[in-house]
Amino acid sequence: MMEDARDLPDGGTLNADICIVGAGAAGIAMVLDFMGTDLQVLLLESGGLTFEKDTQALYSGSVVDPHLHSPPDRYRQRCFGGSTTIWGGRCVPFDPIDFEARSYVAHSGWPFGREELMPHYERANRLCEAGEFAYTVGEAFSAPRREMIEGLRGSAFSSDTLERFSCPTDFGARYAHRLRAAANVRVLLHANVTGVGLNPAGRAVERLTVRTLTGKTFTVGATHVVLAAGGLEVARLLLANRDVHRNGIGNGHDVVGRYYMCHLAGTLGALTVPRPDAVWHGYDIADDGAYCRRRLALAPQVQRDLHIGNLVARLHHPRIVDPAHRTGILSLLYLARALIPYEYARRLDDGGGAGLLRWLQHARNVILDLPATIAFAWHLLRDRRLAERKFPSIIVKPKNNCYSLDVHAEQQPNPLSRVTLGTERDALGLPRLHIDWHYTRRDVETVQRALTLFAREIDHWRVGRFEYNPQTVEMEMTRYGAYGGHHLGTARMGTDPRSSVTDAQGRVHGVDNLFVAGAALFPTSGQANPTLTIVALALRTAAHLKHLHARRPLAQSLAIPSRVVPMRVRQTA
Repeated sequence: MMEDARDLPDGGTLNADICIVGAGAAGIAMVLDFMGTDLQVLLLESGGLTFEKDTQALYSGSVVDPHLHSPPDRYRQRCFGGSTTIWGGRCVPFDPIDFEARSYVAHSGWPFGREELMPHYERANRLCEAGEFAYTVGEAFSAPRREMIEGLRGSAFSSDTLERFSCPTDFGARYAHRLRAAANVRVLLHANVTGVGLNPAGRAVERLTVRTLTGKTFTVGATHVVLAAGGLEVARLLLANRDVHRNGIGNGHDVVGRYYMCHLAGTLGALTVPRPDAVWHGYDIADDGAYCRRRLALAPQVQRDLHIGNLVARLHHPRIVDPAHRTGILSLLYLARALIPYEYARRLDDGGGAGLLRWLQHARNVILDLPATIAFAWHLLRDRRLAERKFPSIIVKPKNNCYSLDVHAEQQPNPLSRVTLGTERDALGLPRLHIDWHYTRRDVETVQRALTLFAREIDHWRVGRFEYNPQTVEMEMTRYGAYGGHHLGTARMGTDPRSSVTDAQGRVHGVDNLFVAGAALFPTSGQANPTLTIVALALRTAAHLKHLHARRPLAQSLAIPSRVVPMRVRQTA
C-alpha cells in the first residue's frame, strides 16, 4: 500500500513492527526483503514520487568551504527512490583490504570482514540490476578480452577487476509496484520524521514524530526503527534529538557526524601509447548483458608496503574544458554544459575565466570534427537516452593516443572532518546541517605514491610513457572538492562506543531498537562507489531484524499498544 501522509488526519498514531525512515536504496532494499513475511512494515518517505522544490529545500544547509564541498542539497534527492533517481549506476564491491584494521590508516577497520557481506553482495547486485556478482574478467566473460594496456605485466596494478553498471536503476520507479502490492507494507509519502522520542532511560525509541509541509503531525510507534535517510540526514536526526541525551542520540562520545568521508577524485597526468590499438578503455558487455569496464587497481600488498590507502584509475579522455584536445565530441559537451545536470556539469566548470575566445575554440572543434560529432550524438540518443540499459558514460579515443588517468582514491577517516547542526532551521523547525569537510596529507600521498609507481611500471614494461607533475596532485585531486554524493561515515560501525555510533549490526550503541542503514555506517571509504555496499549492508540488517522478530514471544508479537492504530486500518477523522 502506498499513501500520502498529507491525506491522513492530524494527530493520529500509527503502529508497525518495523518502521524505516527513508525510501532510497537502503530503505527500499530492506522493505523488499521484508515482503511476504508476517512483519508489518512502515516506510516513511519525506518526498513524493518525483522531485519537489519545497521538499528538496529541507536538505539545504551551510558549508565551511564551498570550494571543497557542494551545498548539502546537491548530489542527493529527497523523493521516493532517493539518490538512485540521479545515480550513474556504477556498482563495485569493497575489497577485502578495505575491511581490515590497517596500522597506517588511522581509525580503520570494520567490525567484520568482506566474507560477512558476500551473500548479501550477490543479492544486492540483482537488486541494483548489475547482473551477476562477477567482478573479474575471468568471471564475467566466457571469451578472452583485449588487454587494457597492451604489454603491461606489472604486479603493482591489476587490470583484471571490473566495475559493473546498473541500468541505472531508479529504485523508486523500478520497485514501487511491488511495494504497492505488498500486503504487509505501507508506504507513506510526504512524511518527514522530525522527532525520535526515547523512553526516559534513553534505552529505546518510544515514538517518532512525523510532520508534513502542509502542517499535519502524527506519531509512529514501532518495535524497531531504522534510519535509512542517507549519510548526512541520519547524522542530522541523531544530533537534533536531544530531549533525553543532551548531545544527541548515540553521541555520548561526540562521534556522530565525525569521520565524515567522501572520496578524492581527479584527472591527472598523460599516458602516451605508441599505437591506437595498444589500449582498450571502453565498455565490454558481460555474458549477462551488463556493461562492464576494467580499471587499474592498486594491489593490496603494494598498499601495505607503501603505507597508502586504496586507489583505482580509469583511462580517460583529455580534460574537456581545454579546447586544445581538438575533439568535437568533448567540445560539444563543454558547450552544452548548461543543459547537463549539476552532478556532472561541475566537472565542466572552467572557473569563470573562459570568455568568448574559449567558446569560439570549442565551436571550431565541433565544426571541424562534425562527422564524428554527429555520430556521437546519434550514439548518445540511441544507446543512452532511448535504451533501457543505458551506455554508462562518454568514451572518446584521443586522436594523439594520449590518455589521462581518472583517479578515484580512498579518503582516510578523519575526526576533524565532520557535520554538525547549524544555527538556521528548515520549514519544519529542524536545525540545518553545517558541513566542515577535510582531507588529509595522507590522502594526497596515496595518489602521489601510486602515480609514481605507475610511471615506473609503464617505463619498465616499455608500453608507453606516463608523465605527471607531483606538485599539482593535491590541486587536481581537490579541484572539484569532495567527490559527489558519497556521504560516508557519519554514524560509523564499530565495537567501541567511544569511537563508533553503532555496533556491527548497525544498532545505535545504548538504544536497543534503533538501527542505522546506509553509507553513514561505513568505517572507511575504500576505493569503491558506495551504492552496492549500501544495499548489501541493508540486506544484512534486514536479515538480523527478521531473526530478532522470530525470537519474540508470541504474546509480545501480537501486542498492540493502547492509543495506537494498527497500520493496516485506515484512520478516520
